[in-house]
Amino acid sequence: MISLNACIGSIAAICTTVAFVPQVIKSWRTRDLSGISLPMYTIFTLGVILWLVYGLLISDWPVIVANAITA
Repeated sequence: MISLNACIGSIAAICTTVAFVPQVIKSWRTRDLSGISLPMYTIFTLGVILWLVYGLLISDWPVIVANAITA
C-alpha cells in the first residue's frame, strides 16, 4: 500500500513538473518570449537541479524523477 507521504510527494512532483507546460505551449504558439524572465528561469533551474541532487542524496524517487524531468 502506498503511504500518504509518497502519495502527497508524487502529486506535488507532478504539479511542479507540469506547471510550466501552459507557458511553453503559449510561447510556442505565439512565438512571443517577451513575457519570460530569464533570471527567474535561471534561478528556478538551479533550484530544480538542487532538488534533484537532494532527491539523489536521500534516495527519494518522486523527487528524483520529477526534478530530472523538469531539469
